[in-house]
Amino acid sequence: MWNLSLPWWEFVIRGLIVYVFLIVLLRLTGKRQIGQMAPFDLVLLLVLSNAVQNAMNGGDNSVLSGIISAVTLVAVNWLVGLLTYKSKRMEALVEGQPEVLIHNGKLFEKALKHTMITQHELMTALRAAGCAEVRDVHAAMLETDGSISVIPKNKG
Repeated sequence: MWNLSLPWWEFVIRGLIVYVFLIVLLRLTGKRQIGQMAPFDLVLLLVLSNAVQNAMNGGDNSVLSGIISAVTLVAVNWLVGLLTYKSKRMEALVEGQPEVLIHNGKLFEKALKHTMITQHELMTALRAAGCAEVRDVHAAMLETDGSISVIPKNKG
């Protein structure tokens, strides 16, 4: 239960490798995956966590290896949060940049394709902001958290 089959530092290194790998993988799949999670996205994350478990614990199922892995992941996550808070460059690298989907009533089809936002998803966000059509929108942005923020045109 408490005996480690590997040196303690190997669990730390394994945890770091898996954490960085998952951050890169999730960043490459795009902002949409993080902020607009469908049921199949949740299933993917649950299965993904199970898939990388053995990579982190090296087959060691002791309580101590679980504690070391958990502390490593929480510590690395805290450190990444601190670095993104203090460095704009690190924030852009980890979280990305907002993407303009609509500006002054003009829809950017390339941005929709690039971000894999469907017309239906975009129109849902526009309606939630009180805009019936694209021409009613001053700006619509895909934020770094995956949400779509909409600024309606002034109707004055």
